[in-house]
Amino acid sequence: MDGCGRPHLPAQRGAHETRVALRSSARPISYRSIAVPSDEGRKQVTRGRDMARVGRPRQFDVDAALDAALEVFWRHGYEGTSLSELTDSMGINRPALYAAFHGKKELFFRALDRYLASDASHTAQALLAPTARDVVEQYLLRTVDQITDERRPMGCFILRGGLVCGPDNQDVADHMAGVRRAAEADLRRRFMQARAAGDLPDDEDPAELASFVSTVRQGLAVKACDGASPETLGKTVARVVASLRWGGR
Repeated sequence: MDGCGRPHLPAQRGAHETRVALRSSARPISYRSIAVPSDEGRKQVTRGRDMARVGRPRQFDVDAALDAALEVFWRHGYEGTSLSELTDSMGINRPALYAAFHGKKELFFRALDRYLASDASHTAQALLAPTARDVVEQYLLRTVDQITDERRPMGCFILRGGLVCGPDNQDVADHMAGVRRAAEADLRRRFMQARAAGDLPDDEDPAELASFVSTVRQGLAVKACDGASPETLGKTVARVVASLRWGGR
């Protein structure tokens, strides 16, 4: 979640061969396949997406508008973001916002989709690394790269965007929690593959290891919000990787 000013990361060993090997056994890496809470509010914004597809042509760049909205939601969270802040940052008026996105909630979910397809996918590609050790190291280093990118607000949008919401917007908080659970599930499946291949000790619990790595990742994101430097966070990653057991039978 590269040629754009990001810190250089260690090259993955055998990346092409790894992609070929994992393609036949690993489930596709996607955080967008999680179930959205089935409350009426989410159904309404989904119907709104269909309604927004008809009507007068849009007079603005939708992708650029989503990028602008994403940054506002990232800085202020869903409930802390006002419609005025969104329209100002997107360079459109309220009628245009409602015509294209039906409202604030649908816009938030569209911005989330864009985040998952760009920033988050950079981190998720670490699951293609050839060994469990490389997966953990790359996953956390790429996290540091992502959460300290000066072109973005510090920290992780999945945490900052909707960690806590009131009753009227609980579906937003639930959905973001589901995204985090989906990311952890991807790690668990990758570690199950590693253990089956003898790349992790037989007594290593893939679920516990995935939970541990996810917890470290979220802690790194909080530290980034506090102003921790990439170098400091990188040292934490090195200590984590050195503390774990690698290799199997």
